[in-house]
Amino acid sequence: MDSNVCQVYEDEIQSLKEEIKLLAEKYEDSQQESTFFSDEEILMSIKSLQRELRGESEGHESASDLKAQLESLETHLSFLMKLTGIQFTSHLKKTLEKTRNKTVRKHRLSGNCCSLSFQLEFQLLEMQNKANVSAAITDLSIILEPRGNSDLDKFVSSEQHGSLLTFFRSLSSYAEWYEHRRCTFLHFKEKYPDIVTLPEGLLGDYILLRSPKTSGFELMVVWKIHIDEEGRTTPVLDLLTKVSKQVLEQKMATIENAPARFRSMLLLVGIEEAIENLVSVFGSER
Repeated sequence: MDSNVCQVYEDEIQSLKEEIKLLAEKYEDSQQESTFFSDEEILMSIKSLQRELRGESEGHESASDLKAQLESLETHLSFLMKLTGIQFTSHLKKTLEKTRNKTVRKHRLSGNCCSLSFQLEFQLLEMQNKANVSAAITDLSIILEPRGNSDLDKFVSSEQHGSLLTFFRSLSSYAEWYEHRRCTFLHFKEKYPDIVTLPEGLLGDYILLRSPKTSGFELMVVWKIHIDEEGRTTPVLDLLTKVSKQVLEQKMATIENAPARFRSMLLLVGIEEAIENLVSVFGSER
């Protein structure tokens, strides 16, 4: 074979070898770059891109859906406010820390539950990973309007490191009884103005029954609202007597048995009916 022809073939073979080597190096580089991302990450990126593209194409159409969702949320919020009596009047939020997987925000909430005002401050820690998002509340601080509610104050003090759910559930139950007591006292004060007096007003925890016919004879209906460590609320009522020595000598048996009979009536007929019977009997005493 002609030496010139052989040289041409050799040059072409050498050129092909170099091209093959270059392609092999490029393939190896591309393989190394792809190892930085797992199959799961690549799939998630593709899905994320698809959602973004879908959102861009449907952005104008979803505006009505967002409005409907907002109205639905407002309806649910209104229902919860009526159900629990809790209304929020202000909310302040401040981001304290934000990283790829961690967010810390400080919240301040103000509101009222029936006639009880409250203010909350807490930090919300959100942690995010590939599987889910977790949240935790820290540095909880609860401030209530001072009204001398000793049991509620003790519960709030013990709940400073507790849960918001427990606080709101207990506050709602306590406020319901608190409002029920206020309305009951108002009812009897308006119905029997000559007998019923409210030394501490409607927000106090007792009423006095003063006999219009017998001086030196008073009964005190005490209505406490007990809240235990678990946040359970219970109304606790009792009857105390205040009588002069002369009246005590005349009605010893009746006065001594009055508290026990009142407690029995509470179990049999309930709070309102028991007080009603007590006032009726007390007003007819001679």
